[in-house]
Amino acid sequence: MMLCRIIFITAVSVSILLVILLSVFSPLPRKASSKDLSRPWVALSLYIQQPHISSTNVQQPAAWPDSGAFIFHRTLTEGPENTSRVVGKAQGFIIPIENFARSGFNIIHLSFDTPEYSGSLNVQARHVAQRDREELTVVGGTGSFAFARGLAVFARRDDLPATYYVKLQLRFPNRSQIIPG
Repeated sequence: MMLCRIIFITAVSVSILLVILLSVFSPLPRKASSKDLSRPWVALSLYIQQPHISSTNVQQPAAWPDSGAFIFHRTLTEGPENTSRVVGKAQGFIIPIENFARSGFNIIHLSFDTPEYSGSLNVQARHVAQRDREELTVVGGTGSFAFARGLAVFARRDDLPATYYVKLQLRFPNRSQIIPG
């Protein structure tokens, strides 16, 4: 009976000592400063290429229609030239009609397949207007871009072979490491 009491008192004493030591020597959680929140963790600059139109295919490049849906499937490249390295695809479905301009259907899906990045981003196009520059919201992603939030700036480039220049500024919640980029 005495041995049980000794084991019990020893176990309680060790437990109390461990709790005290853990509370004293545990690192404090790092608080994010306002400077860290304003700086994106990943910044990417990409180009959406105009599709190649062969002489047998008389299809015109898609433009913003007066009514109806704007559906596109384009190539994402690192540079503005058609010969630049392909990093993924840009696909979208946008209804620029006033009644649907704030619709959840207006999504641009950017998929990536490179050694550095594998996954996708979803960009919500709620305030699409027929302008040369649009600031849209990144609402999530998969793979390397899981849970991404941020800003996607689409700028029309008539001076380049690429249709649009895309600048992505992304943040990842609760992630201890920064994705290289």
